[in-house]
Amino acid sequence: MPSAAKPAATAEAPDGPADEVATLSFEDALAELERIVRGLEGGQQKLEDAIGAYERGSRLRRHCEAKLTQAEQRVQAIVAAGESLSLRAAD
Repeated sequence: MPSAAKPAATAEAPDGPADEVATLSFEDALAELERIVRGLEGGQQKLEDAIGAYERGSRLRRHCEAKLTQAEQRVQAIVAAGESLSLRAAD
């Protein structure tokens, strides 16, 4: 029975680790996501571990997409603000 508790500990609950994922920078989240993908592609994980990794990878992917959307919105705001500026020739 103790071995059954171990996969539950590695498979992360949606409420706790999602909060931790939200604190990651884009670069850290992407690096972890890439490690998870390599691990899943290797096919050497136990099924429960692979499912937990897939779930975490899914949260990381959504986090990265949200970070990219935020960055795109910031760049669009900067570009829009820059368009309202006028440049004049230096004398």
